[in-house]
Amino acid sequence: MATLHYLPPVKPSAIALGTVFTHVASLAILGPVFGETYRQAQQANSSEEAFKNKQTAAAAAAWGTSLAGAALQSYGVGALLNATGTLSYKGAAYMGALIFAASSAPSFVAQIFTEKRPLDTVAVGALARVFETVGLSLFMTYWGTRTSTFV
Repeated sequence: MATLHYLPPVKPSAIALGTVFTHVASLAILGPVFGETYRQAQQANSSEEAFKNKQTAAAAAAWGTSLAGAALQSYGVGALLNATGTLSYKGAAYMGALIFAASSAPSFVAQIFTEKRPLDTVAVGALARVFETVGLSLFMTYWGTRTSTFV
């Protein structure tokens, strides 16, 4: 009897390391490279904007929410890689690009043409999202997302 898996299993270590990857890409890699432009892009594109005038408790809540979101994103990317049977880096790059196109590209187009935001701010935000989608897909393919099943 075949079972239907609505939520594909993903190796827990892949979710944990994917969460760390997302935060490292955002904070440690892009922050120092692009400095203040990156910080402006993050504030303009995140829910943390609502918390920017609050105290440490609000910042901790925003960080926790970001961490939970990164974990869900890692699971989602891993589940898509597993469900589609993607094993190659080329396939993972395509998957990440499709995730970027579906989740982020529309907002960047709106920021450029409707909101008239500075292009450097939009470009740095887009680069951060590419790291979080394409980079995460490639990293999770490298690490492996499939759980070992013993029958």
